Amino acid sequence: MPFELVVDPTTLVILAGVAFLAGFIDAIAGGGGLLTIPALLTAGVPPHLALGTNKLSSTFGAAVASHTFYRRKLFQPRQWRKGLIATAIGAALGAWAAHLMPAEWLNRMLPVVVFGCGLYLLFGKTPEAPLDANPRIAQRRQWPQGLGLGFYDGVAGPGTGAFWTVSTLLMYPLDLVRASGVARSMNFVSNIVALAVFIASGQVVWLLGLCMGSSLMVGAYFGARTAIGGGAKFIRPVFILVVLALTVRLAWQHWFSAAA
Repeated sequence: MPFELVVDPTTLVILAGVAFLAGFIDAIAGGGGLLTIPALLTAGVPPHLALGTNKLSSTFGAAVASHTFYRRKLFQPRQWRKGLIATAIGAALGAWAAHLMPAEWLNRMLPVVVFGCGLYLLFGKTPEAPLDANPRIAQRRQWPQGLGLGFYDGVAGPGTGAFWTVSTLLMYPLDLVRASGVARSMNFVSNIVALAVFIASGQVVWLLGLCMGSSLMVGAYFGARTAIGGGAKFIRPVFILVVLALTVRLAWQHWFSAAA
């Protein structure tokens, strides 16, 4: 029986609310998947379906956020051609690798990945770079960055946007807002490529994905405008607390309760 048929309205409303918050946060600093994937798993969605469904919903949010940055001239696709290609290749390979993994591996891996990303965002410091209207972008660095982060986004995904933002700040002379524009755009590419692989393998819960995707779009729209307007410090403490709470819940469910 398709999983969509056993999703009750209350679960849909809760997941839609989580998706709105995730879209808002993801458009500002990245890491929205740190909320949506644990929420899907906690709702009882199997790990492969959780990854595929999350890709469907996050593609909506990434599309809105990336278009907002592009329209404000905060992302120049011609400067990032190699990165876009590398990200697409990496995401396809990562999604296929996730499809081949046993569900038990994913059940045990995802809480660890989410927890690690949460700790990184908790203790990591975002580098700062001066504002430069016409920065010179090194093309050769985009291949390893795009392949690595594209693969990670395809095989797991949580925190990819944050990793893109931080690595871009470290590798190129960009300010935080333009680095966020790069992250949102690359996130969209890896999401849509990985989504195609998950759809081909039948690992998407359409009802949940479309419901959460609609909420993500709204959250991403307001989040992108907030990011461009400046500042997301007020979100960070709440975000970290929610991420760590969900991770503890997942770790207990898939590691400790199974052993008891």
